[in-house]
Amino acid sequence: MNEEFFPVILAFLALMGLIAIRVPIGLSLIAVSFVGIAFETSMRGAIGSVSRLPYELATNWTFSAVPMFLLMGFVASETGLTRGLFSATRVLLSRLPGALACSSVVASALFAAASGSSVATASAMSRIAIPEMLRRKYDPGLACGAVAASGTLGSLIPPSILMILYGVYADVSIGKLFLAGVVPGLLSVGLYMAMIVVRCGINPKLAGDQDVSEEAKMSAWQLCAELAPLPLLIAIVMGSISFGLATPTEAGALGAFGAVFIAVITRRFTFDGFLSALRQSALSFTAIFIIVIGGALLTRYVAIAGLSRGLSDLMEGAQLGPIGLIVIVALIYVVLGMFIDSIGLLLLTAPLILPLAVQADMDMIWFGIILIKLLEIGLITPPVGLNVFVIQSSLKGAVAMPVVFKGVTWFIAMDLAALVLLVAFPLLSTALPELMR
Repeated sequence: MNEEFFPVILAFLALMGLIAIRVPIGLSLIAVSFVGIAFETSMRGAIGSVSRLPYELATNWTFSAVPMFLLMGFVASETGLTRGLFSATRVLLSRLPGALACSSVVASALFAAASGSSVATASAMSRIAIPEMLRRKYDPGLACGAVAASGTLGSLIPPSILMILYGVYADVSIGKLFLAGVVPGLLSVGLYMAMIVVRCGINPKLAGDQDVSEEAKMSAWQLCAELAPLPLLIAIVMGSISFGLATPTEAGALGAFGAVFIAVITRRFTFDGFLSALRQSALSFTAIFIIVIGGALLTRYVAIAGLSRGLSDLMEGAQLGPIGLIVIVALIYVVLGMFIDSIGLLLLTAPLILPLAVQADMDMIWFGIILIKLLEIGLITPPVGLNVFVIQSSLKGAVAMPVVFKGVTWFIAMDLAALVLLVAFPLLSTALPELMR
């Protein structure tokens, strides 16, 4: 690469250094991009970029979907709409080998879809599902791995905050992205459950005590009351988008209102819980907004420095096709995913990766699903999988870290199998979006 790009390389090394010493990623992105833009243009140009970008992002109609879906998830969590998921799925799946682990997968996936946060899901479900599995003498690695891995599915199963951010940056339809994530999300859930059933069928000791008498105590009415609210809420949101009745932002607002309405009619609504949901939504969105500002500044710096053009020339010279690009991106995401949260990693790499995908004439919706799946894998990859540390912390060291990572390895294998299928058969991601007019 030409010497003119050495300042950009130094900027990225400085960025990784700041992140390594625990400077918040949003502030790291802003600081490095500001200095870079000032170096390439002038101090006035850098100040102008910093002053304009927050306003441009704040007035982006599509981006305003993020706080709406955050509010929907926090309302669902704070008012207890997610509380009965594990209990209800235990009843439905009680006859399967490894029933509690399978229940954890389904419940975590639904919880993550509503909350939009892998970390929040891992933290909540580790307190609900893992102690119950350990009480039934489940293999600790299987118990922890099931929750750690399935918690990541909130990024893939719509509605998804990562999909909204990717859609804004890649300039693709959020509604189509949401639909594109349905089949890959269900595929991941199915592969996780199939692996659990096969392993526990071969070695029943992994599932400990398989007595189903406790699960059988729940009546059909109790089952519906515990299980129905969250899938109903997600169906309303996705249905309004799929049939063209609402934009993603409007669907997010509808979802937030629906969560409050369902909490009221099920008598789970509390004013304190609602205030807590508002507070957490504001704090989470503020953190995301700062990272997004940093990502937008980095995109501008990369464009001004001409790095995207240089990488495109390099890719053309190396004759990398779509598969070659995906392999390189996979290696980058698996390594960086050990240290950086998924939102930060997406916005850190988007300015470099998206232009290359466009040049390779890739379907940007399909490519988005591949990126999000890779981000999920990074959250549980040893030695620093973020979800694994969250679970270990929630359990206060009751399960040793090597045991958790050993259990997660089986789920990483299923993730890689899902990734291969998604790359080999793009229709798994693009069939549903193509039905949307």
